[in-house]
Amino acid sequence: MSILVDKNTRLLVQGITGNEGDFHTRQMVAYGTKVVAGVTPGKGGEWVLNGKIPVFDSIRLAVNARGANVSVIFVPARFAADAMFESADAGIPLIVCITEGIPVQDMMRVRNYLDQKGVRLVGPNCPGLLTPGEAKVGIIPGDIAIPGNVGVVSRSGTLTYEILYALKQENMGVSTCVGIGGDPVNGTNFVDCLEMFEEDPNTEQVVLIGEIGGSEEEKAAEFIADRMTKPIAGFIAGQTAPPGKRMGHAGAIIEGGSGLAADKIGALEMAGVQVAQHPEEIPGMLK
Repeated sequence: MSILVDKNTRLLVQGITGNEGDFHTRQMVAYGTKVVAGVTPGKGGEWVLNGKIPVFDSIRLAVNARGANVSVIFVPARFAADAMFESADAGIPLIVCITEGIPVQDMMRVRNYLDQKGVRLVGPNCPGLLTPGEAKVGIIPGDIAIPGNVGVVSRSGTLTYEILYALKQENMGVSTCVGIGGDPVNGTNFVDCLEMFEEDPNTEQVVLIGEIGGSEEEKAAEFIADRMTKPIAGFIAGQTAPPGKRMGHAGAIIEGGSGLAADKIGALEMAGVQVAQHPEEIPGMLK
């Protein structure tokens, strides 16, 4: 069992003919993900990956011809908002946006539109999704995790990889890993993922990887205290970050005394979460 993506996912790649799109499409196909189509306006009718995947001019054409039900976006930031609008209009229920550097105002418009349409967005500026042994949508390396019962949700890309590999080293598998991204305005959040993991019968434990900035971890702590029955281990990145210094993501900045690591750790611990001082401690906490 998994959340969001599995062996039945039929993936469409927006920007498949660009360098990033081409490279990561090859990785996703090699992992076993069903990549059924690509979209690059003006290149409809072409085929990529040695004639294996057809390219279309529009999302609607690709959906109608190939039955895609998830899209992943690798287009440049200036085109990303339109790419998300187009996917939503074509009836794609799940959009994963890898692109970073999208203006906040663009994302505010996108988020409002997708909410009205009932479309789920993961990202932007995120590593995507990995359901080990079933599907990889995005840029998470497929060989650093094995199938299992630990759900992982993270704002950080590289820390996600580190913790997935640490779990694998201890022979602990993952149901699904969701990289939600760290931009100030994004789609799926911690609470959304925690709710899905709580309802997933094959997810027995959860890892939450947060970072300084914003209040998403505090909101997650409230949800955990009220609704979660499954054990959770966590880690907060940026514990030594000075105020006013952005650490990694656009949303990872302490402003006006809010977004402090200590506050997030305190809230999570009050909710019963074991919070690690170092990422490599997490497998031991779950055991």
